[in-house]
Amino acid sequence: MPLSWTSRLVPSAYRPLFAHARFRRLLPALAASDLGDGMSVVAVAWLAVLIAPPGRSGLVVGAAIAAYALPGVVGALLFGRWLRRLAPRRLLAADSCLRAALLGCVPLAWAAGVLHPVLYVVLLAGSSVLHAWGGAGKYALIAQMLPPERRLAANALVGSSASASVVIGPALAGFLAAVVGPAWIIGLDALSFAVLAVQVGRLGGAPRAAVETGPDGTGRPAAGPRLLRGQPELLGVLALTWLFNFLYGPVEVALPLHVTDDLHSGASLLGLYWTLFGLGAVVGGLAAGALSRLPLWPVTLGVVAGWGVMLVPFGLDVSAGVSLVCFGLGGMIYGPFTALSYTLFQDRTPAAWLTRVLAVRGAALLTAAPVGTALGGPLVAALGPRQVLAASGVATIALAAVAMATRVRGIRREGTRGART
Repeated sequence: MPLSWTSRLVPSAYRPLFAHARFRRLLPALAASDLGDGMSVVAVAWLAVLIAPPGRSGLVVGAAIAAYALPGVVGALLFGRWLRRLAPRRLLAADSCLRAALLGCVPLAWAAGVLHPVLYVVLLAGSSVLHAWGGAGKYALIAQMLPPERRLAANALVGSSASASVVIGPALAGFLAAVVGPAWIIGLDALSFAVLAVQVGRLGGAPRAAVETGPDGTGRPAAGPRLLRGQPELLGVLALTWLFNFLYGPVEVALPLHVTDDLHSGASLLGLYWTLFGLGAVVGGLAAGALSRLPLWPVTLGVVAGWGVMLVPFGLDVSAGVSLVCFGLGGMIYGPFTALSYTLFQDRTPAAWLTRVLAVRGAALLTAAPVGTALGGPLVAALGPRQVLAASGVATIALAAVAMATRVRGIRREGTRGART
């Protein structure tokens, strides 16, 4: 049967995914929850400003933003004993239900006039406590649904949805905040997770995964960190990803100050930088689907080095036009990284371990960019924003070089060991 003109518009790497009934039903629900979270980036902070006592806005905003993300680290560590045996579909549904319920309480409390800052922070923190497990369940479910050769394209679609939400969500929230208020935007985020929970529940069961075993081959389940210690390649992927995100953190501090101090411009130019980055990330993320025939490790390290190269010109006193092009291209290069990283984990992790390993990955990465961002402040004060942007680029290139050398040495060591046996 010939393809319709609409299906011809879909790149060949993605056509099998849209022909896969379960994945086709899941993707719009994931995109809706991504958009809800993209809107909440603005709404969470703005609502904190509105309810903060006089003179306490900074404290309440900081607590709200932290509460919306960081408790996932605690949840990944505390609840593993009970959650690591759950199927990926149930993990994703549990996280979605919890976020829908607690985020949905925010507009209700606002309408009732009882949304105290403490209650607000508690609701946000509770809504995010299972989010590392929910993210692990999402990507483990993709790995369970699809054969290995389709996973990179699927991860690319899911990652591009998240990148697009960073571009569209804040702009849409800025408009809606003036119309309905930030509390109701958080309510829309809750609704998006309710839709996701319902859709995940409609997917039905999946074939049972392999029997769970510990790293010693026994039937004893092992915690995620212990599993990673026994898998050097996975530990290397996690270390690379953590350091990559860590080195990205100072960029978020240095770029606004580069715009104001070095370029003597304002918010519109800063917004243009991030818009071009976001659009580039969407395009690059979608392009990742075409990389499935290439070796994953070299491509991943090329992405890391390429992003670093795009930051170096900031230190050369180039014009705003040149740095805008570099930042947009940097977003395009950066875009495939999430899909590549998840695919490496999916391909190298035994099915019975995948949700626990991905939960540890998610929990660890929640700390990477914030630590880098915290370091960015003192670095900018000491070196200046332009120099910090360039230094982040140089350090990222060095990270790729060290990772490549470590990878090559490991391959040679395995070859030597194999020759001896």
